[in-house]
Amino acid sequence: MEIEVKFHVDFNKVRAAIELLGASFLREELQEDVYFSISLPELLRVRRVPNLGKAFLTYKRITDPGRNEEFDELEVEVSDFNTTVEILKRLGYREDVVVRKRRLVYRLGGVTFELSEVEGLGAFLDIEVISDEVDGAKRKIWEIAEKLGLGEEDVEPRLYQELIRERAGGR
Repeated sequence: MEIEVKFHVDFNKVRAAIELLGASFLREELQEDVYFSISLPELLRVRRVPNLGKAFLTYKRITDPGRNEEFDELEVEVSDFNTTVEILKRLGYREDVVVRKRRLVYRLGGVTFELSEVEGLGAFLDIEVISDEVDGAKRKIWEIAEKLGLGEEDVEPRLYQELIRERAGGR
């Protein structure tokens, strides 16, 4: 189970705080996510990471509707982003929104930090733990968030595609 909390943040301030915690920098990713229209709590996405020469097909099921913190996720690397998008379209899926971001990935123990600048939306930090112990994972996330100076008021419960849709006038 993927447990994560997303915070709206000041990119440079939080980046410095993550590094002060001693988290290891893993990589920078440029991501382009194409989301397809299916009904929540399910998500279908094709992600291109051009600076790493990779692409992924991802299915996510939100297991805590309303908070968007717990996900059951299946992901597979695909060899061709454009062909994967085209296959899904031919199967009848409609392209919904495109989310573009620059993401810095850090790790500290069993915690992953994904600090993103999302085109048109601003900066966000996902603090993520993979665990079957949901309550323990959430406690760990909140302990770290507190060390970073983040609180409940900084939480962004909406998904990126929801935010993009809202910005575009709710299409």
